[in-house]
Amino acid sequence: MGNPLLEKIELEMAVLVRRVTSITSKNKIGNLDRSAYLLMHELSVEGPSGVKTLAENLQLDTSTVSRQAASLEKKGYVSKIPDPTDRRAYFLQLTESGTSDFNEYKKARLDRFEILTEDWTDEERKQFGNLLKKFNQAISEK
Repeated sequence: MGNPLLEKIELEMAVLVRRVTSITSKNKIGNLDRSAYLLMHELSVEGPSGVKTLAENLQLDTSTVSRQAASLEKKGYVSKIPDPTDRRAYFLQLTESGTSDFNEYKKARLDRFEILTEDWTDEERKQFGNLLKKFNQAISEK
């Protein structure tokens, strides 16, 4: 039929997506969903950013990021601050509450991954992380 190595990757990716979706819907942590987590992660790493920059970095439409940001602002997780170079525009920044909830959510995620990989060596964790990063980069470039 096809390349057995590619067939294995295709099947395991399908299983991974299904299981991750199942786990996250059953074991929701706090008030954050995946999209909120990624946007808040970007703000925590890069600092205050404009919607356009966030959209580019996350490879999303500006309207999608605007909608997500409005939801996060309504929950008190982000606030708008004036863009110092263009007073008509604004940046989004994490609030104290947003930072606190983000850090709690991230710790819970890390705890879950620690349990899932508890019988892995550090080298296996490193390899898996590197391969996932490489795969994600390939997706974003193609």
